[in-house]
Amino acid sequence: MQDFLTAIADPVRRAALHILWDDSEHCVCELMAKLDATQSRMSRHMKALKLAGIVVDRRDAQWVRYRRNPALPAELSAIIEAVLKAEQLNERNVA
Repeated sequence: MQDFLTAIADPVRRAALHILWDDSEHCVCELMAKLDATQSRMSRHMKALKLAGIVVDRRDAQWVRYRRNPALPAELSAIIEAVLKAEQLNERNVA
């Protein structure tokens, strides 16, 4: 549980989860562009999400593509969805 909570605590990783939670695959290059992150930084963040079991990856030639882990327990998926929704509500209230 600690790895899971630590993984979703980081703002860059939560931003990546906003993108990945659309049930599609996304390559590191796409995440880098959308989050204005370097390749090494993005790879490090994705590794943390993968080690926590939140995402899975697939190598496609020179690219690595990530998606939400379909085997993630529903309870943990619900936590992520609640965090992402709360973050969106907070952004609306601040704006």
